[in-house]
Amino acid sequence: MVTRVKSILSLTGNGAKDWFYQRLSAIILAVYTLFLVAYFFGHSPVVYGAWLDLFSHTSMKIFTLLAVLSLMLHAWVGMWTVLTDYVHHSVTRAVILTLVFLALLVCVIWSIEILWR
Repeated sequence: MVTRVKSILSLTGNGAKDWFYQRLSAIILAVYTLFLVAYFFGHSPVVYGAWLDLFSHTSMKIFTLLAVLSLMLHAWVGMWTVLTDYVHHSVTRAVILTLVFLALLVCVIWSIEILWR
């Protein structure tokens, strides 16, 4: 039963793959952050109109959505790893991971609503 719950809540069921996906998401987040920092330095001071213009482009919306999904994936793998290491009671861990998943899902849905409004 414990192995079954653990494999259901795991991202891939393989620690090496989970590690790879977390590193890939970190690279995407780093590129997105560097882009935003460069944008801030190149458009100082950033006014609302310039910010609105930046996010009105479909490519920026897609890039931001990719960054949000990467952040959620990164957070999920990290939380799963920490909770499987430190919460030994399988039901408690499953409940906490379910709550984390639901919170991350709400964040993704909310981000999509903000981006594509």
